[in-house]
Amino acid sequence: MNTPICSMLNIEFPLVAFSHCRDVVVAVSKAGGMGVLGAVGMSPEQLETELQWIDEHIDGKPYGVDLLIPNNMVGKGEDIADTEILKMLPEQHIAFANAVLQRHDVDTSDLNDEDRLNHMAMNQNMRDSGAKRLLDVAFSHPIGLIANALGVPPDYMLAMGKQHNVKVAALVGAKEHAIKQVQAGVDILVVSGTEGGGHCGNVSTMVLIPEVHAAIQPHGDTPILAAGGIVTGRQMAAAMAMGASGAWCASVWLTTTEAETSPAVKEKMLKASSSQTVRSKSRTGKFSRQLQSAWTDAWESPDAPSPLPMPLQSVISEPPLRKIDKLASGGHEGATKLATYWVGQGVGLMEQALSAGQVVQDFKADFLNAYERLSGFVGAE
Repeated sequence: MNTPICSMLNIEFPLVAFSHCRDVVVAVSKAGGMGVLGAVGMSPEQLETELQWIDEHIDGKPYGVDLLIPNNMVGKGEDIADTEILKMLPEQHIAFANAVLQRHDVDTSDLNDEDRLNHMAMNQNMRDSGAKRLLDVAFSHPIGLIANALGVPPDYMLAMGKQHNVKVAALVGAKEHAIKQVQAGVDILVVSGTEGGGHCGNVSTMVLIPEVHAAIQPHGDTPILAAGGIVTGRQMAAAMAMGASGAWCASVWLTTTEAETSPAVKEKMLKASSSQTVRSKSRTGKFSRQLQSAWTDAWESPDAPSPLPMPLQSVISEPPLRKIDKLASGGHEGATKLATYWVGQGVGLMEQALSAGQVVQDFKADFLNAYERLSGFVGAE
């Protein structure tokens, strides 16, 4: 296809797939799109292993890496030890999380500070020192894209992108943020509506894409990847009609046969409707959308403590959620009710467990059908 995204990223079809699963990354790139590996939860050693595997299996096709370097978080700009983070956790929040699990017959005796320390790689990776270590690993491989969320990419990330001739993308959820990103010099805007899974704003994709496209024109026509609830080719076509040059999708890969999603959560997603997600601060301290469950319901209840700022809330939530996933995969009834994961409102359209490659092919066919349908509305009678 002839779009700025295809030209920039050297891909055939302007579909970019965010995934924590290396198999999905490879499958999408081989099918003509671009896979982007979510790396914020990995150690540098883990990232090196994952990227080596991708290099060996992707047949030279382009791929990218995604990090999470927030502009605002507790201790931003400071090198805070994980043990100091633990001291900031209120006992009220720990007790509440434990009580939710206990009400569903999940043992919490092993959820202690040692376990929390084992889940804190993400905390260090969101800080400059940890992010730079991951970037060093990423840029030592033949990546074609580096992406950042929750703020303007730091100067060193933009500089490394230029140095290595790698395009830099930034996720935004509001037009004022998009303008700042363009002024900072990012190459691609990932414009995500509130329908999207994970961190999201409160403006719908249908409104946000044309709003951002119009707002950035005085500052530069930076290509837009539309995101937020997009799980079909026809939605992609609609977004491109509104000013996008392609689509960035994450949720649609969660029910693929290759995905890292736990079997229990995958099954719940395949049965879920578009109304069965919740946008809440209870998982990371910033608004993110996830599958509704007994866990998310508990944190939205009147007796729940107010979510802590990033990254403290993640330290409270992630260890219990990892345990829930493990038990749910083994058939534990209470854990199955609690199980959740980030997913967008497009989950209601995700009804089959297909391979990632097949999802790309379905996107292409659906996009073409939408294009032909629109073309049929124009012309002589």
